[in-house]
Amino acid sequence: MSLHQSGWMVLTAALLLNQPAAAAANYPDAVASDPATMGWMVGSPPPADKQLRFDDGSYFRFPAMRWSVANFRQLMPTVNIPRGLGNAQPLVHAEDTAIDQLTFMPTGADKAMSWEASLLANYTDAIVVLHKGKVVYERYFGVMSPTAQHGVMSVTKTFVGTLAATLVAEGRLDDSKTVAHYVPELKQSAFGSATVRQLMDMTTGIRFSEDYADPNAEVWAHAAAGNPLPKPADYKGPRSYYEFLQTVKPEGKHGEAFHYRTANTDALGWVLARVSGKSVAQLLSERIWRRLGAEQDAYMSVDSTGTPFAGGGLNTGIRDLARFGEMIRNDGRANGKQIIPAAAVADIRAGGKQSDFAKAGYQQLKGWSYRNMWWVTHNPHGAFMARGVHGQALYIDPKAEMVIARFASHPVAGNAANDATSLPAYQALAEYLLQR
Repeated sequence: MSLHQSGWMVLTAALLLNQPAAAAANYPDAVASDPATMGWMVGSPPPADKQLRFDDGSYFRFPAMRWSVANFRQLMPTVNIPRGLGNAQPLVHAEDTAIDQLTFMPTGADKAMSWEASLLANYTDAIVVLHKGKVVYERYFGVMSPTAQHGVMSVTKTFVGTLAATLVAEGRLDDSKTVAHYVPELKQSAFGSATVRQLMDMTTGIRFSEDYADPNAEVWAHAAAGNPLPKPADYKGPRSYYEFLQTVKPEGKHGEAFHYRTANTDALGWVLARVSGKSVAQLLSERIWRRLGAEQDAYMSVDSTGTPFAGGGLNTGIRDLARFGEMIRNDGRANGKQIIPAAAVADIRAGGKQSDFAKAGYQQLKGWSYRNMWWVTHNPHGAFMARGVHGQALYIDPKAEMVIARFASHPVAGNAANDATSLPAYQALAEYLLQR
């Protein structure tokens, strides 16, 4: 399966946190690869060497992907996530220019780095920091702006997990029941005997390799099924996400260990759709986006049948991602409303089984856990976060009353490539804000 046949469904499918951190030194740096400077897709039509296409994979080759992550809707079919007709919840600004000069020690380094330098090191496209609900830092790079939207990649999973935790807290979804109880079509698949809770915490025993170097890995079949482009004449595989999920085979036992596998989120999305009678995109709009006071609609990529890509298809504005994080920090309240049940947020913050998570072997995330598709640090501040390939992040530090929303287009997909200069930076900023 070639890259262009599988498209972005492969490239945004997984966090790849355990892949070796390939050196970014082989790529042009953030300044040299600035998509605005490079002039991608400018002109009527753009020059041939500046045109990017979905069908040939050119749109997601670095450095072109730095333009594409902020323009997915121009290249592929999507479904809208309306914000509704009400006014946006205003954000109060109290910018702190001293943050740029804040220094920290990157993991494994012997030389300190400034916060400002870390943004370029991580190919940051946009970042917003809230402290006690006020914007203390906001920056945009490349083709990003306050009105632009950006792919959040696997941060999508966190929204889906939060919706599931909401329905559990409301008693509409029983996480102890099997997946087959809600979706009989999955009874014969590996998902059928798993509980909904095992889906939500990714402790299922399913065969789903996300090794992109292996042409026979299940991630390629998943990507081919979800690709909305017409299939080759000789293609005989599944033609949608739902069809693919029914083919997933068992491997290992459910409930024994954490395994980060995108197919779990797609299966959870199917459960949510069956329970609610609405697609993930509709549910996200009705339960969160319309009530959050968002500035912009969001949108999701879809397969050829219009099913939203629950594992990584969401696109939002950076300020709205920060609003979502602030709502979670405030125990599910925002815009004068209880949007997410406080019990659901408490369950997220408590985290999952650290012993299950440890079996996955994430060297830079020792002591962490995974719950409701959130990554929980269990550090003294009780920080937890959402993570996506190429550097997407939503980091919440309850003790520091801080929320960081970041979009990025790092040339290396796995967050192991930027964690060393991201996680210590977040902690340093939290310590600084605690002193204010």
